[in-house]
Amino acid sequence: MLSPQATPVVRATLPVVGAHIEEIARVFYRRLFAAHPELLRDLFNRGNQHSGEQQKALAGSIATFATLLLDQPDARPDAVLARIAHKHVSLGVTPAQYEVVHTHLFAAIGEVLGEAVTPGVAAAWDEVYWLMAHALIALEKDLYARGGGEVWRPMEITGRRDEGEDAVSFTLRRVDGEPAGSFRPGQYVSVRTALPDGAHQIRQYSLASAPGEKEWRITVRRDGEVSGHLHGNARAGHVLDVSMPCGDVGLDEGADGPLLLASAGIGVTPMLSMLGSLAASGSGRPVLALHADRSPAHHAHREEQAELVDALAGAELVTWYEDGADGAAARAGRIESLDGLDVREGVSAYLCGPVGFMRRVRGLLLERGVPAADIHYEVFGPDLGLDVR
Repeated sequence: MLSPQATPVVRATLPVVGAHIEEIARVFYRRLFAAHPELLRDLFNRGNQHSGEQQKALAGSIATFATLLLDQPDARPDAVLARIAHKHVSLGVTPAQYEVVHTHLFAAIGEVLGEAVTPGVAAAWDEVYWLMAHALIALEKDLYARGGGEVWRPMEITGRRDEGEDAVSFTLRRVDGEPAGSFRPGQYVSVRTALPDGAHQIRQYSLASAPGEKEWRITVRRDGEVSGHLHGNARAGHVLDVSMPCGDVGLDEGADGPLLLASAGIGVTPMLSMLGSLAASGSGRPVLALHADRSPAHHAHREEQAELVDALAGAELVTWYEDGADGAAARAGRIESLDGLDVREGVSAYLCGPVGFMRRVRGLLLERGVPAADIHYEVFGPDLGLDVR
């Protein structure tokens, strides 16, 4: 928790810092990459930096953490920070990099706020930063230890298959012949890719296979420089650098209550892992699977998803297509209402897809009385505050 000395200072200055936090983030990244260009080349997502999305995410995380320290001084921050910690581990972030971030972040705060940053203000916000940093370092240390300290492993592509109009799946096996490894249904891995300009960019992809299989499977939709490179160049026999499985959102396989799995676009992939795991275990849990896409042709793994749902007693699949309904089980447009759907009491909901889609479905579930704690989601890319309605 914040010290008695820092608390009133942070409370008094939070509105000012919050009003300038996006500018502070922009200046921070400019300073950081000027001093450490290798971080932009080999660690940070260049696309998110160009769009400004990463700056917004950093701003939001700092402001949210400071607010939490003020409003809930006795609460542990681990639950709030878990998603960030998993993303950091999937990138191989080290404790030493927090020192680098601190240096350039506080230089940016001074540049933007000027004389308003008195020694007392700087000390109070320094406390906020290190409370957040040390909590993340501790969480990440534990996650690294669970993975045996091995973040990256070489994995060979054993198969490639088109999945819908603009997606392709890859099956992966360890080059040493050992099983790919265990994971929770719903988790993801990072793929580190060497690009033609010499950069090594990292992107996250959900594991679309069920746990327990010797090989892993990921599905890549062509929508950026890394996915485009994989589409154009990755073939069977190629070796990729793949991270340990990460992600704090995973199916609770020990539970027995009803499930709602809502996905859009390539967000179907973690749902395939969950459905496959349920089918393999002979689960009798009621499952309502919802999927939205541009069209049937864009619906990656369409037949496989339907087959997995059909293999589960008491499971139902409902689809929405923006280009128009396709068959009796499909609806036209986007998911704008849950009317007529059997959203059962005690349901655990899992969401994956674009942030706007997940925010909309989360709101619909809250309106139906589903507790916020029972709605789980995964964000690929900067988390821009899905929980804010």
